Amino acid sequence: MLPEQLKNHREVVTLKDGTYVLIRPMTTDDYERLMEMYSAISDEDLHSFRHNVKDPETVRAWCASLDYNKVLPVLALVKERVIGSATLHFDEGPKRHVGEVRIYLAKEFRKRGLGMKMIRALIELARRQGLYVLIAEVIADHTKVIKAFEQLGFVAHCSLEDFFMFPDGDLTDVVLMTMNLHPKLDEF
Repeated sequence: MLPEQLKNHREVVTLKDGTYVLIRPMTTDDYERLMEMYSAISDEDLHSFRHNVKDPETVRAWCASLDYNKVLPVLALVKERVIGSATLHFDEGPKRHVGEVRIYLAKEFRKRGLGMKMIRALIELARRQGLYVLIAEVIADHTKVIKAFEQLGFVAHCSLEDFFMFPDGDLTDVVLMTMNLHPKLDEF
């Protein structure tokens, strides 16, 4: 069930070209919309996913077992078409104050400012959920994505060698980035 502070979360943003996009939490009714977006994914993009999003059962399971206390998925829609997905993954125990951010945009909606707007929405939702730290793991070759996260306030801390394994077994480096949502201020 959607937490009370998220029930009415709707944000309409305007892209650089004037396109209106609705950003809202994913619901159990979004299966068909998600499958439409994921079925168009190139093999190159699919290569970087943690899960096979072209598998209908994977996406069906996500929709059927939504648990907003574990993962908060947010969608970007133009009219009724899903064009982007961003998720905030919650941790437990001693890392219960930390959330991990992940994002995917349909190819034709990249480099239009949507990614920045979706991450900003996740940052705001993370604050509402009481998180202190956000983490993003970005493939090191994706330098433009790293710069975008830095512009939003994330800091690159290190590069983790061979940290991500592609489906074919190839390895690549990942840049570990964090954002402190409650920066400590020097007290006087």
